[in-house]
Amino acid sequence: MKKITDYRKLLGVSKTTELKELKTVYRNFMKDCHPDKFSDNEEGKLDSEEKSKAIIEAYHFLVSIAPETQAIALPVYTETTTNSSITDLKYDKQTLKISFADGSIYEYFDVPKNTYMKLINAESQGRFARRHIYNSFQYRNISKGSTE
Repeated sequence: MKKITDYRKLLGVSKTTELKELKTVYRNFMKDCHPDKFSDNEEGKLDSEEKSKAIIEAYHFLVSIAPETQAIALPVYTETTTNSSITDLKYDKQTLKISFADGSIYEYFDVPKNTYMKLINAESQGRFARRHIYNSFQYRNISKGSTE
């Protein structure tokens, strides 16, 4: 997915970067471009604020899809996808958002349009999603109260 690739490029990390290393990279970037370092230079301060926002967004996104994060959240994810019904679906640019009855919302990346169409037209969306989506695509929890 382009978003994932762009965030990794921004932070200069790879797909195999572990959370500990990602945190170190993030902290080093924030030390270098924190807006407080530019209190005398208004233009520099504005530039550093924009860069800081982008770095923070990239870091939180990459943490949310990291294998370590997903391993910790797997029991909750499994509980939701097994026992909670789908209440809403949204699809945009190969990103599928599924809302569940328990209040969880998960985002699935690189979902082909034909898979989404099959989900929409399935006799049982839950059964189709369990077989073809939940364990087939990279995902992250985006609901409020998530452990991102």
